[in-house]
Amino acid sequence: MQTGEMIAKNGWRLVYGAGDVGLMGTVANAAQDAGAPTFGVIPTHLLDWEVGKRDLTNFIITENMHERKKVMYMNCDAIVVMAGGIGSLDEFFEVLTWRQLGLHTKPIYLLNTNGYWDKLQGLLDHIIDEGFAGENIKTFYDVVDDAEALAARLRADLS
Repeated sequence: MQTGEMIAKNGWRLVYGAGDVGLMGTVANAAQDAGAPTFGVIPTHLLDWEVGKRDLTNFIITENMHERKKVMYMNCDAIVVMAGGIGSLDEFFEVLTWRQLGLHTKPIYLLNTNGYWDKLQGLLDHIIDEGFAGENIKTFYDVVDDAEALAARLRADLS
């Protein structure tokens, strides 16, 4: 809820996967309640499963997951990865890979609430230690601990 309110307070727009369930559904509702514009993108096969939130400012239905990620990426100014599962990891690794390949320079943040992404950071350190990635990949994303720290970084990076 804090993150959704923070988005509205700063006059930003939430771009996300258009679900009305789970953490992102809560963030979307909080952003809407606080007056933020919302832009949701959902593939046809997830309309029922993720309960497509049709009362968004913009609601886009795509054919597949890849198209969903592309549309979300094209319409965002920054990427924030909140606590989540395999889908969140998929989105993180795709934009991280694109960044590594020089396909974008948008800021990427891991919102590490209560240390949720600590083990992911350990995995990335392991990948670097084993020589499968350079230390520079750690410069492609930032880790923030809470919505307040995220807001400060977004204000600095997007100004």
